[in-house]
Amino acid sequence: MRVLWFLSLVISLVSSPLSADRAAYVDLARRGWSYELRTTMVGRDLSIPVHIHGKDLAGASLCLVGERPHEASITIINAFRSLALHAFGKRMPMRYAGRSAANCGSGRTVVLRLYSGHPPNRDLSADLRWMNKIYQLGLPARGDFAASSPAMAQTFFGRRGQGTHIMVKQPALNELGSLETAFYKSILIEELFQSFTFGMDILLFDRTAAFQSKLQETPLNLHRLPWSSRAFMRALVSSNPTGLCTFDVFMLHAVAEAPVDQTTEPGFIDYVDQNYDQLFARALATMADPQLAALFDPTCRL
Repeated sequence: MRVLWFLSLVISLVSSPLSADRAAYVDLARRGWSYELRTTMVGRDLSIPVHIHGKDLAGASLCLVGERPHEASITIINAFRSLALHAFGKRMPMRYAGRSAANCGSGRTVVLRLYSGHPPNRDLSADLRWMNKIYQLGLPARGDFAASSPAMAQTFFGRRGQGTHIMVKQPALNELGSLETAFYKSILIEELFQSFTFGMDILLFDRTAAFQSKLQETPLNLHRLPWSSRAFMRALVSSNPTGLCTFDVFMLHAVAEAPVDQTTEPGFIDYVDQNYDQLFARALATMADPQLAALFDPTCRL
Protein backbone atom coordinates (compact mmCIF):
# COMPACT_ATOMS: atom_id res chain seq x y z
CA MET A 1 0.00 0.00 0.00
CA ARG A 2 2.80 2.40 0.88
CA VAL A 3 4.56 1.67 -2.45
CA LEU A 4 1.35 2.16 -4.40
CA TRP A 5 0.66 5.43 -2.57
CA PHE A 6 4.17 6.66 -3.39
CA LEU A 7 3.77 5.79 -7.08
CA SER A 8 0.43 7.54 -7.13
CA LEU A 9 1.97 10.65 -5.60
CA VAL A 10 4.79 10.69 -8.18
CA ILE A 11 2.32 10.33 -11.06
CA SER A 12 0.22 13.13 -9.59
CA LEU A 13 3.18 15.48 -9.26
CA VAL A 14 4.29 14.79 -12.83
CA SER A 15 0.91 15.04 -14.50
CA SER A 16 -0.65 17.98 -12.66
CA PRO A 17 1.54 20.72 -14.23
CA LEU A 18 0.87 19.24 -17.68
CA SER A 19 -2.87 19.22 -17.01
CA ALA A 20 -2.70 22.79 -15.76
CA ASP A 21 -0.75 23.88 -18.85
CA ARG A 22 -3.23 22.11 -21.09
CA ALA A 23 -6.17 23.82 -19.36
CA ALA A 24 -4.46 27.22 -19.61
CA TYR A 25 -3.78 26.78 -23.33
CA VAL A 26 -7.31 25.60 -24.08
CA ASP A 27 -8.72 28.56 -22.14
CA LEU A 28 -6.53 31.01 -24.07
CA ALA A 29 -7.49 29.37 -27.35
CA ARG A 30 -11.16 29.69 -26.49
CA ARG A 31 -10.79 33.38 -25.66
CA GLY A 32 -8.74 34.16 -28.75
CA TRP A 33 -10.59 32.11 -31.36
CA SER A 34 -14.21 31.79 -30.20
CA TYR A 35 -15.87 35.00 -31.31
CA GLU A 36 -18.58 36.41 -33.53
CA LEU A 37 -17.48 38.61 -36.39
CA ARG A 38 -19.02 42.06 -36.18
CA THR A 39 -18.63 45.19 -38.23
CA THR A 40 -18.87 48.86 -37.31
CA MET A 41 -18.43 50.08 -40.89
CA VAL A 42 -21.59 51.97 -41.78
CA GLY A 43 -22.89 51.12 -45.23
CA ARG A 44 -21.04 47.81 -45.70
CA ASP A 45 -22.96 45.06 -47.52
CA LEU A 46 -23.70 42.57 -44.73
CA SER A 47 -25.18 39.96 -47.08
CA ILE A 48 -21.70 38.85 -48.18
CA PRO A 49 -20.84 35.46 -46.61
CA VAL A 50 -17.91 35.26 -44.19
CA HIS A 51 -15.53 32.31 -43.85
CA ILE A 52 -12.85 32.47 -41.15
CA HIS A 53 -9.89 30.12 -41.27
CA GLY A 54 -6.24 31.16 -41.12
CA LYS A 55 -5.38 28.24 -43.36
CA ASP A 56 -7.11 30.12 -46.20
CA LEU A 57 -3.98 32.31 -46.36
CA ALA A 58 -1.52 29.40 -46.54
CA GLY A 59 0.71 30.05 -49.55
CA ALA A 60 -0.71 33.53 -50.14
CA SER A 61 1.77 36.09 -51.45
CA LEU A 62 2.85 39.15 -49.48
CA CYS A 63 2.85 42.40 -51.45
CA LEU A 64 4.77 45.29 -49.89
CA VAL A 65 3.70 48.81 -50.84
CA GLY A 66 4.48 52.32 -49.69
CA GLU A 67 7.97 52.88 -48.34
CA ARG A 68 10.61 50.31 -49.03
CA PRO A 69 11.06 48.11 -45.97
CA HIS A 70 13.55 49.22 -43.34
CA GLU A 71 16.21 46.66 -42.50
CA ALA A 72 14.49 46.02 -39.16
CA SER A 73 11.18 45.44 -40.96
CA ILE A 74 12.57 43.04 -43.55
CA THR A 75 14.25 40.98 -40.81
CA ILE A 76 10.89 40.40 -39.11
CA ILE A 77 9.00 39.85 -42.36
CA ASN A 78 11.44 37.23 -43.61
CA ALA A 79 11.46 35.45 -40.25
CA PHE A 80 7.66 35.36 -40.29
CA ARG A 81 7.68 33.94 -43.80
CA SER A 82 9.93 31.16 -42.51
CA LEU A 83 7.58 30.57 -39.59
CA ALA A 84 4.61 30.28 -41.95
CA LEU A 85 6.55 27.73 -43.99
CA HIS A 86 7.14 25.68 -40.84
CA ALA A 87 3.44 25.66 -39.98
CA PHE A 88 1.68 25.53 -43.34
CA GLY A 89 4.32 23.78 -45.42
CA LYS A 90 3.90 26.40 -48.16
CA ARG A 91 6.18 29.26 -49.10
CA MET A 92 5.00 32.85 -48.86
CA PRO A 93 6.15 34.67 -52.02
CA MET A 94 6.97 38.34 -51.48
CA ARG A 95 7.63 41.36 -53.65
CA TYR A 96 7.74 45.15 -53.41
CA ALA A 97 5.13 46.71 -55.70
CA GLY A 98 5.88 50.42 -55.28
CA ARG A 99 3.58 53.09 -53.95
CA SER A 100 0.20 51.65 -54.91
CA ALA A 101 -1.57 48.43 -53.91
CA ALA A 102 -3.09 48.40 -57.41
CA ASN A 103 0.31 47.09 -58.57
CA CYS A 104 -0.12 43.96 -56.44
CA GLY A 105 -2.58 42.28 -58.77
CA SER A 106 -5.49 40.12 -57.73
CA GLY A 107 -5.47 36.63 -56.28
CA ARG A 108 -4.49 35.39 -52.83
CA THR A 109 -2.44 38.39 -51.84
CA VAL A 110 -1.91 40.12 -48.50
CA VAL A 111 -1.10 43.81 -48.89
CA LEU A 112 1.39 45.23 -46.37
CA ARG A 113 1.79 49.01 -46.49
CA LEU A 114 4.82 50.34 -44.63
CA TYR A 115 5.24 53.98 -43.65
CA SER A 116 7.14 56.27 -41.30
CA GLY A 117 6.03 59.67 -40.15
CA HIS A 118 2.34 60.53 -40.40
CA PRO A 119 -0.05 57.74 -41.47
CA PRO A 120 -0.75 57.83 -45.23
CA ASN A 121 -4.54 57.92 -44.96
CA ARG A 122 -5.01 58.92 -48.59
CA ASP A 123 -3.01 55.89 -49.73
CA LEU A 124 -4.89 53.67 -47.28
CA SER A 125 -8.19 54.83 -48.76
CA ALA A 126 -6.90 54.20 -52.29
CA ASP A 127 -5.75 50.69 -51.30
CA LEU A 128 -9.13 49.77 -49.84
CA ARG A 129 -11.06 51.21 -52.77
CA TRP A 130 -8.92 49.10 -55.12
CA MET A 131 -9.46 45.98 -53.00
CA ASN A 132 -13.17 46.75 -52.89
CA LYS A 133 -13.27 46.74 -56.69
CA ILE A 134 -11.17 43.57 -57.10
CA TYR A 135 -12.84 41.41 -54.43
CA GLN A 136 -16.29 43.05 -54.41
CA LEU A 137 -16.08 43.67 -50.67
CA GLY A 138 -19.22 45.75 -50.42
CA LEU A 139 -17.47 48.72 -48.78
CA PRO A 140 -19.07 52.17 -48.93
CA ALA A 141 -18.46 53.56 -52.41
CA ARG A 142 -17.22 56.99 -51.31
CA GLY A 143 -15.70 56.13 -47.98
CA ASP A 144 -12.42 57.62 -46.79
CA PHE A 145 -10.39 55.59 -44.32
CA ALA A 146 -7.95 56.66 -41.63
CA ALA A 147 -5.47 54.87 -39.41
CA SER A 148 -6.66 54.43 -35.84
CA SER A 149 -3.31 53.16 -34.53
CA PRO A 150 0.30 52.96 -35.77
CA ALA A 151 -0.31 49.37 -36.85
CA MET A 152 -3.60 47.92 -38.07
CA ALA A 153 -4.77 44.92 -40.05
CA GLN A 154 -8.12 44.40 -41.71
CA THR A 155 -9.53 41.37 -43.50
CA PHE A 156 -12.57 41.90 -45.69
CA PHE A 157 -14.74 39.19 -47.18
CA GLY A 158 -16.11 39.76 -50.65
CA ARG A 159 -18.04 38.03 -53.38
CA ARG A 160 -14.76 37.31 -55.18
CA GLY A 161 -12.75 36.17 -52.18
CA GLN A 162 -11.18 37.81 -49.16
CA GLY A 163 -8.70 40.64 -49.02
CA THR A 164 -6.28 41.37 -46.18
CA HIS A 165 -4.68 44.79 -45.76
CA ILE A 166 -2.01 45.54 -43.15
CA MET A 167 -0.54 48.99 -42.50
CA VAL A 168 2.37 49.31 -40.09
CA LYS A 169 4.59 52.18 -39.03
CA GLN A 170 8.29 51.41 -39.42
CA PRO A 171 11.50 53.18 -38.34
CA ALA A 172 12.58 56.33 -40.15
CA LEU A 173 16.17 56.21 -38.89
CA ASN A 174 18.90 53.68 -39.55
CA GLU A 175 20.19 53.61 -35.98
CA LEU A 176 17.63 52.45 -33.42
CA GLY A 177 17.73 52.36 -29.64
CA SER A 178 16.45 49.41 -27.65
CA LEU A 179 13.01 51.00 -27.11
CA GLU A 180 12.49 51.80 -30.78
CA THR A 181 13.70 48.34 -31.81
CA ALA A 182 11.25 46.65 -29.43
CA PHE A 183 8.35 48.90 -30.45
CA TYR A 184 8.61 48.45 -34.21
CA LYS A 185 9.27 44.74 -33.88
CA SER A 186 6.26 44.31 -31.59
CA ILE A 187 3.66 46.04 -33.76
CA LEU A 188 4.77 44.35 -36.99
CA ILE A 189 4.80 40.86 -35.49
CA GLU A 190 1.38 41.35 -33.92
CA GLU A 191 -0.32 42.41 -37.16
CA LEU A 192 1.27 39.63 -39.19
CA PHE A 193 0.38 36.97 -36.63
CA GLN A 194 -3.22 38.06 -36.22
CA SER A 195 -3.74 38.38 -39.97
CA PHE A 196 -2.56 34.84 -40.67
CA THR A 197 -4.33 33.17 -37.72
CA PHE A 198 -7.45 35.29 -37.05
CA GLY A 199 -6.54 35.30 -33.37
CA MET A 200 -8.23 38.15 -31.47
CA ASP A 201 -6.98 40.36 -28.63
CA ILE A 202 -7.22 38.86 -25.15
CA LEU A 203 -7.44 41.41 -22.35
CA LEU A 204 -5.25 40.79 -19.31
CA PHE A 205 -6.24 42.99 -16.39
CA ASP A 206 -3.69 41.59 -13.91
CA ARG A 207 -0.63 43.74 -14.56
CA THR A 208 1.52 41.49 -12.37
CA ALA A 209 0.80 38.33 -14.39
CA ALA A 210 3.36 37.02 -16.86
CA PHE A 211 2.24 37.01 -20.48
CA GLN A 212 1.56 33.71 -22.23
CA SER A 213 0.56 35.07 -25.63
CA LYS A 214 1.19 37.96 -27.98
CA LEU A 215 -2.61 38.26 -28.15
CA GLN A 216 -2.78 39.22 -24.47
CA GLU A 217 -2.64 42.90 -23.64
CA THR A 218 -3.22 45.07 -20.62
CA PRO A 219 -5.69 47.87 -21.43
CA LEU A 220 -4.16 51.34 -21.73
CA ASN A 221 -5.42 54.81 -22.59
CA LEU A 222 -2.93 56.19 -25.10
CA HIS A 223 -5.19 58.55 -27.04
CA ARG A 224 -3.39 61.73 -25.99
CA LEU A 225 0.12 60.51 -26.73
CA PRO A 226 1.75 61.03 -30.16
CA TRP A 227 2.57 57.68 -31.78
CA SER A 228 6.20 58.65 -32.29
CA SER A 229 6.73 59.71 -28.68
CA ARG A 230 8.86 57.63 -26.37
CA ALA A 231 6.06 57.67 -23.79
CA PHE A 232 3.70 56.04 -26.30
CA MET A 233 6.30 53.47 -27.35
CA ARG A 234 7.19 52.62 -23.76
CA ALA A 235 3.56 52.17 -22.74
CA LEU A 236 2.68 50.02 -25.75
CA VAL A 237 5.76 47.82 -25.36
CA SER A 238 4.84 47.17 -21.74
CA SER A 239 1.22 46.30 -22.59
CA ASN A 240 1.98 42.92 -24.19
CA PRO A 241 4.95 40.74 -25.25
CA THR A 242 7.27 42.22 -27.86
CA GLY A 243 7.28 38.92 -29.76
CA LEU A 244 5.49 35.62 -30.07
CA CYS A 245 5.18 33.20 -27.15
CA THR A 246 5.18 29.39 -27.24
CA PHE A 247 1.38 29.44 -27.11
CA ASP A 248 1.24 31.53 -30.29
CA VAL A 249 3.40 29.09 -32.26
CA PHE A 250 1.31 26.26 -30.79
CA MET A 251 -1.83 27.94 -32.13
CA LEU A 252 -0.29 28.63 -35.52
CA HIS A 253 0.23 24.88 -35.89
CA ALA A 254 -3.33 24.26 -34.68
CA VAL A 255 -4.69 26.64 -37.31
CA ALA A 256 -2.63 24.91 -39.99
CA GLU A 257 -3.62 21.36 -39.00
CA ALA A 258 -7.14 21.39 -37.55
CA PRO A 259 -9.64 19.53 -39.79
CA VAL A 260 -12.41 22.08 -39.28
CA ASP A 261 -14.22 24.33 -41.72
CA GLN A 262 -13.71 27.46 -39.62
CA THR A 263 -11.44 28.21 -36.67
CA THR A 264 -14.25 30.01 -34.85
CA GLU A 265 -16.30 26.86 -34.34
CA PRO A 266 -16.26 24.75 -31.13
CA GLY A 267 -14.64 21.85 -32.97
CA PHE A 268 -11.46 23.88 -33.32
CA ILE A 269 -11.13 24.26 -29.55
CA ASP A 270 -11.84 20.53 -29.18
CA TYR A 271 -8.99 19.83 -31.60
CA VAL A 272 -6.61 22.00 -29.54
CA ASP A 273 -7.60 20.13 -26.36
CA GLN A 274 -7.34 16.66 -27.86
CA ASN A 275 -4.03 17.30 -29.65
CA TYR A 276 -2.29 19.38 -27.00
CA ASP A 277 0.80 17.17 -26.67
CA GLN A 278 1.47 16.93 -30.40
CA LEU A 279 0.91 20.65 -30.98
CA PHE A 280 3.14 21.60 -28.06
CA ALA A 281 5.92 19.35 -29.37
CA ARG A 282 5.59 20.93 -32.82
CA ALA A 283 5.76 24.41 -31.33
CA LEU A 284 8.98 23.64 -29.45
CA ALA A 285 10.55 22.07 -32.55
CA THR A 286 9.63 25.11 -34.63
CA MET A 287 11.02 27.55 -32.09
CA ALA A 288 14.36 25.72 -32.14
CA ASP A 289 14.98 27.03 -35.67
CA PRO A 290 17.56 29.85 -35.31
CA GLN A 291 16.12 31.64 -38.36
CA LEU A 292 13.03 32.45 -36.30
CA ALA A 293 14.72 33.84 -33.19
CA ALA A 294 13.84 37.47 -34.00
CA LEU A 295 10.13 36.66 -33.69
CA PHE A 296 10.07 35.42 -30.10
CA ASP A 297 9.88 37.05 -26.69
CA PRO A 298 11.94 34.96 -24.24
CA THR A 299 10.20 36.55 -21.22
CA CYS A 300 6.87 34.84 -21.99
CA ARG A 301 5.61 32.31 -19.45
CA LEU A 302 5.92 28.87 -21.04
